[in-house]
Amino acid sequence: MNALEQSINSVRVAATAADGMKAEDVVAYNVGDKLGICDLMMIASASNERQVLAIAEEVEKQLFLKDGGRKPRSREGVEEAQWVLLDYGDFIIHIMHDEARDFYNLERLWRDCEPVDLELEHPESRGIKSSDADTEE
Repeated sequence: MNALEQSINSVRVAATAADGMKAEDVVAYNVGDKLGICDLMMIASASNERQVLAIAEEVEKQLFLKDGGRKPRSREGVEEAQWVLLDYGDFIIHIMHDEARDFYNLERLWRDCEPVDLELEHPESRGIKSSDADTEE
């Protein structure tokens, strides 16, 4: 298994943890060719600060338990709980309050990057409405 596949598997663990905590619009992008600082970025959002923190804690816990004791290199935004960033080196997890996510619109920055299939039970794709998907077929 190469490093990118390992990162994708780790991000899937994080996405499943976030989804289990009712995170909204969980998406990930392969940004390695564009950024160089990491391979993958995952974004998830929640409607209040308490939920942002709960999702971030669950992501950390599940990555530790299911991914060989993995711990983030750094954590930012925990005090404000508007945007929690968990830096794992080869991937970065963003847990954002809905308002912060709408304001910063990170998906716009990575729209040219390949999305990662997170294999979630409850997949949601930010910005794609069912009517849009119907017209693409």
